[in-house]
Amino acid sequence: MATNENGDFTGKVAFVTGAGSGIGRTTALAFAREGASVVVADVSEQGNQETACMIEADGGRALAIRCDVTRAEDVKAALDKTIETFGRLDFAFNNAGVEQAIKATADVIEEEWDRIIAINLRGVFLCMKYEIPLMLKQGGGAIVNTSSGAGVKGIAGQAAYCAAKYGVVGLSKAAALDYAPQNIRINAVCPGIIDTPMMDRFGGGTPEGRGRELASAAAAEPIGRAGKPEEIAAAVLWLCSDAASFVVGAAMVVDGGQTV
Repeated sequence: MATNENGDFTGKVAFVTGAGSGIGRTTALAFAREGASVVVADVSEQGNQETACMIEADGGRALAIRCDVTRAEDVKAALDKTIETFGRLDFAFNNAGVEQAIKATADVIEEEWDRIIAINLRGVFLCMKYEIPLMLKQGGGAIVNTSSGAGVKGIAGQAAYCAAKYGVVGLSKAAALDYAPQNIRINAVCPGIIDTPMMDRFGGGTPEGRGRELASAAAAEPIGRAGKPEEIAAAVLWLCSDAASFVVGAAMVVDGGQTV
């Protein structure tokens, strides 16, 4: 039974990219717990299927689709399948993204720059390009795009990542103005340091490395710890809910005070 104090998502449909792990998986599970049917999309078929199975094991409805957000044909096919299966699209969480290795700007090779921009920025654009017409047909919807604390402040060694995440904020704000009159609310969420598999990769995939990253997060965050994926999911669900009906074009920073 849905328990969302901000509104019941029963009968609604959510589309989540990057749903195979981390913030995407946690948010997909949160949508399902609040009654929505959830389309989980990711390039990782195994992780994606695991997320769908977790939703179904908890009594929810899920559809797992492999989707490379850098490929327009993948995105369109995934959204076509969403409509074919569930008949509508109410919420989209465009979350798929990758991290950048710490590297000074002039040391970033062109291929790495192109990869970061393609996934983290172009992917968001492509998703909105094909989500928005579906929402227009049914009279509205809500979209949340994942930016980052790196989308509101500069970070040394993260030129490509910052460029992409700043781009997501600008893209979200411009699109929000384009479609607010047609009842589509578009916002961005800007997570700080969150305890996800991305943190494990930064730590080299070892328990010791993970411990170092958690300690570093505790030092960097005024709140004294890394964030939890559930805390980002809660922000996304609120932005999609009727409680946020007057929130348009926001870049909601959820980072424990790191960018204050």
